[in-house]
Amino acid sequence: MGRTVYLTSAYLAPVEYYVKLFMSDKAYIERYDNYVKQTYRNRCIIAAADGPLSLTIPTEKSDTLKCPMKDVRISDHGNWRHLHWNALVSNYRNSPFFEYYADDFRVFYEKKYPFLWDFNQEICALVCELIDIHPYMEGTSEYRMEFAPKEQDFREIIHPKRDFRKEDPEFLPVPYYQVFQEKLGFLPNLSIADLLFNMGPESLLVLQKCVNPVIDKSK
Repeated sequence: MGRTVYLTSAYLAPVEYYVKLFMSDKAYIERYDNYVKQTYRNRCIIAAADGPLSLTIPTEKSDTLKCPMKDVRISDHGNWRHLHWNALVSNYRNSPFFEYYADDFRVFYEKKYPFLWDFNQEICALVCELIDIHPYMEGTSEYRMEFAPKEQDFREIIHPKRDFRKEDPEFLPVPYYQVFQEKLGFLPNLSIADLLFNMGPESLLVLQKCVNPVIDKSK
């Protein structure tokens, strides 16, 4: 497809993020941006019976005002691993593929990772393997502000407080089966975990359909 994307590190990132990985030959995952809370760096959004539910990984306070993403440490505060895993189990145990993938994901909530960037990258690599997409991913070696024509910067575009409908016209979410859809309707752009647990091997087909053919810049 011949393009390179720049993305932030992300915890069980939304479907939009994995559409970028699917569309790209190479993805640089930012290590040198200043860590910012309330982003997908340490937050994912899943479906729950009452609506979207945010799961946030607590991080240790830095000694400096600005801390690069690569140095952000995960905190053990609030027994978050137990809470996140229980949230995934309680909300997806009735999904078609949760039991099939549960053992793959459980280990991330049993092992203690010192650094958030490492945790995010390992869980992202697992998701790519399960979906069967194979982008070349590499951590950045510096923070860049200028890009070549075939390079695209999505570091600040894919953000929980930004409307993907306005920010990212090449992403066109298509409905797929969700556990709570009869009650809530279809919830677009949730965590990739929602797609994987509900659609299993068909997740790849969903990612393909989420590319707006009118403005597909990968070709």
